[in-house]
Amino acid sequence: MPEQPQETVAPPTRATSLQEVAQAAAHAFDLVPAGPDGPGSRSGPAQRLETDPETVERDLIKLVLTIVELLRQLMERTALHRVDVGDLREDQEERIGMTLMILQDRMTELCERYDLTMEDLNLDLGPLGSLLPRDSG
Repeated sequence: MPEQPQETVAPPTRATSLQEVAQAAAHAFDLVPAGPDGPGSRSGPAQRLETDPETVERDLIKLVLTIVELLRQLMERTALHRVDVGDLREDQEERIGMTLMILQDRMTELCERYDLTMEDLNLDLGPLGSLLPRDSG
């Protein structure tokens, strides 16, 4: 029985593979093109980032300060936990406490300079609540 010639298929190129993955993902998630007049447009809250050249510096500062405040609160909670479990020497407790107080003072100064309040830094995450925990005291 004569052998039939086998068809050789070239291996897919990286671009082809990525394109196939993108098409599969688009199909799986039923993505539609974005745009104000497209089928995916919605009424209600704005879906796009709106930038105003007049406030871009303040908005950038607000974002940076939000991230710094989140990190400050995380560091504070970690430090309190370490103090509670006795993981720090007395001099380390003093240094961490002083550093956190100085950082809080700088945050207050920067908020005042850019006419922001600590509440302005607390982003609303919709159904998840707010980004920063509310201080209890």
